[in-house]
Amino acid sequence: MANLFSIFEPSSSIFNFSMNWMSTLLGLMFIPYLYWASPSRWSLIWSKLIQILHNEFKALLTLSHTGSSMLFISLFSLIVFNNFLGLLPYVFTSSSHMAMTLSLSLPLWVTLMIFGWMNHTQHMFAHLVPQGTPFVLMPFMVLIETISNIIRPGTLAIRLAANMIAGHLLLTLLGGTGSSLPISILSILIFSQMLLLILESAVAIIQSYVFAVLSTLYTSEIN
Repeated sequence: MANLFSIFEPSSSIFNFSMNWMSTLLGLMFIPYLYWASPSRWSLIWSKLIQILHNEFKALLTLSHTGSSMLFISLFSLIVFNNFLGLLPYVFTSSSHMAMTLSLSLPLWVTLMIFGWMNHTQHMFAHLVPQGTPFVLMPFMVLIETISNIIRPGTLAIRLAANMIAGHLLLTLLGGTGSSLPISILSILIFSQMLLLILESAVAIIQSYVFAVLSTLYTSEIN
C-alpha cells in the first residue's frame, strides 16, 4: 500500500537530480509578459497588485533603506507563483515542503537577527522585556520572548507548508474515490472538487500574503 504522503515526494529524476523541483522555476515563464511594448491585462493587474503591496509594506516597514519593500514583494511573488503552479495537474507543489519554506524563512530571520543585534543592540535587549512588566516577571518574560523569537522561522515555514499540504490531501482523497462512485454521486463530487479548488486558490494567495506580511512585521521590530 502506497503512502498517502508519497504524492508530495520528488519521484522523477535525471542523474539523481530531482526534476520535480524544477517546477519552482516555472514562475519565470510569466515574467517576459511584462516586457511587451503594449502591456496586457495580466501586466496591468500585476503592476497594480505590486503597487498596492508596495504601499502597504512601506507603511509597515520602519527601515530607512530605499527599496526594502521590494524584497518582500519578490518573496510574495515567488510563493504565490509556486502555490498556483501546484494546483495544476502533474505539477510538483514545491511550497508544500519544509525544504523550500524553511529555506525562505530561516535565512531571512538569521539576517534580521544579525543586523538587529549588531546595529540596534540596546533596542533588541529592550524588546525582550515589554514595557510595564513587573520586576519579578522579567526573567520569565525574557525567556518567553526569546523562545517566541527563535520559533518564528519555523512557524512561518510550517504554516505555509501545512496549509498547502492540507488542501492537496483533501483534493487527492476525494478525487481517488471518483472511479468507484455512481453517476449521481459523482456529479456532487465534481462540484465539491470545484469548490475546493476555488478555496485552494484563495488559500494560495492568502498564505503568500500572510508570509510576506509577517516577515515585514518581524523586520519592523529590529529598528
